[in-house]
This record gives sequence, structure tokens and C-alpha cells, in this order.
Amino acid sequence: MNLYDYQWEVIEPALEGKNIIVWLPTGSGKTRAALYVVKRHLETKRRAKVAVLVNKVHLVDQHYQNEFYPFLQDSFKVVAISGDTDEKSFFASVVEQNDVIICTAQILQNALFNPEKEKHVELTDFSLLIIDECHHTHKDGVYNKLMEGYIEKKMRNEGKLPQILGLTASPGTGKATSFEKAKEHILQICANLDTWKIMSPKIHHKQLERKSHLPKRQFDLCTKRPENPFGRKLAEIMTMIHEFLGDTTFSSDFGTQMYEQKIVELEKEGAVMFSSKKRICALHLRKYNDALLIYDTVRMVDAFNYLDEFYMLEKVTKTRGDLTEEFLFQIFAENREELVLSATNMKYENPMLSKLEEILRKQLDTSAESQGIVFTKTRQSAHALHKWVESNGRLQAIGIKAAVLTGAGYSNQTKHMTQNDQQKVIQEFRKQMLNLLISTSVAEEGLDIPECNIVVRYGLMTNEISMVQARGRARAEDSVYSVLAKSGSKEVKRENTNESLEELMKRAIEEVQRMPEAEYRQKIFELQKESIISRKVKEAQQECKKQKYRAEEVLLYCRNCNVAVCYGSDLRTIEKTHHVNINPDFKTYYKVSAPIPLAKKMEDWIPGGEISCRCGQKWGMEMIYKAVSLPNIAVKNFVVKTPEGTRTFKKWKDAPFPTEDFDYIECCYLQFPDLEVK
Repeated sequence: MNLYDYQWEVIEPALEGKNIIVWLPTGSGKTRAALYVVKRHLETKRRAKVAVLVNKVHLVDQHYQNEFYPFLQDSFKVVAISGDTDEKSFFASVVEQNDVIICTAQILQNALFNPEKEKHVELTDFSLLIIDECHHTHKDGVYNKLMEGYIEKKMRNEGKLPQILGLTASPGTGKATSFEKAKEHILQICANLDTWKIMSPKIHHKQLERKSHLPKRQFDLCTKRPENPFGRKLAEIMTMIHEFLGDTTFSSDFGTQMYEQKIVELEKEGAVMFSSKKRICALHLRKYNDALLIYDTVRMVDAFNYLDEFYMLEKVTKTRGDLTEEFLFQIFAENREELVLSATNMKYENPMLSKLEEILRKQLDTSAESQGIVFTKTRQSAHALHKWVESNGRLQAIGIKAAVLTGAGYSNQTKHMTQNDQQKVIQEFRKQMLNLLISTSVAEEGLDIPECNIVVRYGLMTNEISMVQARGRARAEDSVYSVLAKSGSKEVKRENTNESLEELMKRAIEEVQRMPEAEYRQKIFELQKESIISRKVKEAQQECKKQKYRAEEVLLYCRNCNVAVCYGSDLRTIEKTHHVNINPDFKTYYKVSAPIPLAKKMEDWIPGGEISCRCGQKWGMEMIYKAVSLPNIAVKNFVVKTPEGTRTFKKWKDAPFPTEDFDYIECCYLQFPDLEVK
């Protein structure tokens, strides 16, 4: 296996068994360098066992197929385990029988806490952990949870812990804007990963610069629409809704994230006060605000279609007659024709689209091998841009063949991609059957994507890590990194800020690298102790919150129609994740849709239909365990009434009452005591 001199330089401490972070740019061979460390480790260490951990499911198969299996298969046993593989059910034996296990960090974390013999493993079962994209090792991320357990075991001297090798292109600054805070962030990442040193080339840095040249950066700025009758009409309707509410103090900053936050609070207020008028108006105002955000990003017709589909779906799903809903349906119907006319008038179309067309024609019309990526914020805008490309005759004339690349996670707003869908798109792009990807952040890091001639950041406002990752995709000769935004916008200012933060990050890393070893080790030890104490305090506080009320004192009301449907004591937790209602009478309150297709297989159950209140409010989905179904509910769809008042919650962990942890069979017996579960 051939490595560049700069790769040899950065992995040298890892070959000696030290914990390090390898900091190299995107496309410079971090994974290949790690592969060599794995190979040497397996060859030289007795009873070696390696886990390669990734933070996204699609990277499991990528690392297996492209790197680890081809190079190690002749001498070692390599296995890839994800949520879709049956090996997950026998994780302990799979670990025992293989030398290299490639899996998501969540699968390993679950196995560490699983009491079943077939699934349980210990960190001490491994001799080396490779942590890909290790800058995610912070806060409540799964990497950090895993490493918290590692550091606690280290503090207690519990067994021989594995060596750690972290890989990253950009540790970031952790939102810090001062040098000292940025340095503190880098030290915290190092402490979280129990790092001996963060490694980057010093002797062979010139070789790295030649290998990973930066693309030409350009700002492609456009002006705002001279007129916006479509946006103006949406704002007029939103004002009418506020007047209907009797709200004279509302903010008119429509089409902004700030306004969305205010509307979320209004919806919460309506739910807690059992005011259907406030809650329903807030829901519709949020949809209009979403439409304005879409209108600002892509075509007017995309924004109109979003609203139109929402109202068609509402008419179908909402079965109760409600005066507020009738008013809202009527106001949309009365303005629908005017919205259609303005949405289809090309005179008022989004100027960002014509600028994007100009960029793509210039960069992708030069060579048959030219390829590019357009990064956009949401799945919705990715699909809308794809439709626009396919309907644009000038782009089709120069042979642009585009596809969407988004995440595999389930979304109730837009169609999600399965892992197979993702792999198919990437393979077609790699084989040049496609020359343009329109992607969300899923393509920023980790994916094995060919060198691109053009990378466009389309109206994006993200952090310095995303900027570095996206820019790293433009690696072809004479490549261009374009920031497409409105002149004077927040996106332009943020991009310039990100450049400054990137430099701040580099300075902070270099300062940490220069720290005297004794001082560095002492600081790392202090940060690790503080993290353990902080976590234990946080866990104690959460436990106090949960024990505040007895489960039988708490009632759950449907968030939409305010009907009381169950007590907290009706609920049980399965695998610390799924919250099911074991009261057989609960079925009288909901209806079930056709089965929901999921992108991945579950271990012990298959998804049934979506469960909804009789009023149309979605509550969750059925979990079918063998022949028995259990209703799995999401707390965010309910209002929780306690002895002290009414509240709403987004997540179960924030609910102020305990739910007992049971397994599937126990819950089945509780709901169906006379049923034999086979």
C-alpha cells in the first residue's frame, strides 16, 4: 500500500499505539492513511480487534466496499453492519468472529448497553477504534456519548481500552469568535477523544498543498426582485389571519426564521390554553411562512404548489367542522386564482435562478467530463431545483443530466431517499452518467464523490465546517467554488465570517500543537474530569424532572382537538426509545392508515400504519411485533396536563413523569394477556 510522505508523517504516532486526531483536507487520503494503521495494527498486535465507526449509515457500505474489504480481505475478516443487516441481531458473535467491524457509532453504543448476551459487547473487546468525521465528538452526539463511557472507564482503570484514531477535515471553532475560545474548543475535542496529539503535516506540508489545491472562490451575487406581487399577496393573507386572531402586536417580518420561531411559540400557547383558534391559525401561518421561504429560494410555482398541496391534504384529513379552519380554507380559495397568475408570471421570477443557469452553462459546457454539485438547504428546495433544471431548455441543450441527493432519514415533508437510492445516484455520478448533483448537506462530508469542476453554495448560511467540507468537493483542475446569494444578504456576510473562522481554527490548532506536553496533558485531564461531573449533574437534573409527577397523575390530550386520550401510566418504554400505549381501550381514540414503508429494517418489529386521532392529528405509528401491534406515540403530538398545569414537549426525555422500560413481549402480554405470542 503506497502512501504519500505527508500521510506517513501524520500516522506515525498511531503506528506507535498513541491516540491521535488526523487533520487533513477533504480528498487528501485520511481514510487510506487510517487503513494502513488498521493493517499494521492487525499484523502486529496479538488478538487485535478494530471497529471503524461512522456517523451516517451510507458510509458503512462505502468504507467497506471502497477501502477496507478490498485491501484486507486476503488476510483478515471484515464485516459491515448497519440497521439494514441481520448481523445486528448477533452483534457480539459477529464481533468475535471478525477482525474489522465497520458500523455506525449508534450500533456500537446500543450494544454496549444491551443486556442480551447475543448483542452485548464491551469497549475492552476492541483494541482500536477509528472514528470518522470525529469533529462530531461533542455535546450530546453519539460519538461523545461513546467516548464519555471510554473516559470514565479510563479514570477508573477498568481494563485495557482501545487505541483511538480520529479523522477530520475541519474540527471547527465551536461557535467561538475569539482565539482563546477557539483554542478551548479544540482542546475540548481532543479531551473528548482522549487525544495524545492532533496531527497535521509539518515537514511535508508543501506536498499536501500540491495534492489538495484550493478551488477559485467567487461570489455570484444577484439583486432582489424589482417587484414581488406573489410575495406581497402571501403577506396580505398572513396579515388578514393575524387580524382574524385579533393580534394587533404581530411582527410583519414574514418569510424569516425569526417569524417562524414566533409562530412556533404561538402554536404552543394555543395548545397549552386549549385554544384551537390560535393553534390552527399558527399552523397555517407557518405554512405561509414556509411558502415565502421557498419563494425566496426557488420558483414561485414551487411555493404555490407547496401551499396548494397543504390545503388539499387538510381538506382530506381533517374530519371535524371548525369555524377557524373554514375561514382559513375560504381565504386561500378566494386568493388562489391571483396567486396562480402571479406565480406563473416569469417577469417576477427569482433572479437567483437565472444566475445559477449562467454559472452552470459556463462551467459545465466546457468539457464532456465536467461535473458539479449544487448545495441547497432543504430537501424541498433540492427537489424544486431539480425540476427547474429538467424543465430548463438551455441547460438541457448543453447536456446537463441532474439528480437529487438527500438524506435517508424519514421526513413527512418530502420523499426521503433509501440507502440504495443514494448509492445508485453516487454510482451514476461516478460513472459520469450524471454530471450534476443537487444536494443537501448529506454530500458535504464522507461520501466518495469524484472531483468536481464546480461547487455552488446556493443561498446557504452554515458554519465554517460545512464551508470547508463543501469546498473540498471542488478538487478538479481549475475548479470553482461559487457562493450564490443576494447582494448584501446574510449569506454573503456569513461566508466571509466562515473564512475568518477557518483561519481562527487553524491558528487555534497550531497553538494546541505547540503546547508543552505536560501542560497539554494536564489541560486534557481537567477537561475530562469536568465533562464527567457535568454529565452526572445533567443526568441527575433530568431524573429529578422525570420524577416530578407520578405517571397516573398525568393526562395526555390530543394536540389538535383537545380530547383526553390516555394517562401517563398507560405508557411503557421499549429499548429506551419507543413509547407504546398498553391500554387496550386506547384503540378507540385513533384510526390506522396503510402500512408505512421505512428505509431500513427494524430488529424486532415491522412498521404498521400511521396512527391518527379521529380529528386527523397524527400521533405516531403502529409497531407490529410478530402478530401483535402496539401503538407507538410521539409526545410532541400531545398536550401534557400535570397537577400544576398544562405543557407541551418535543421529546419524551423532557416529559415530567417516568415511564417504565419493558421489552416487546412484556408489553404485548400487558395489552393482550390472553394472547399467546409465538
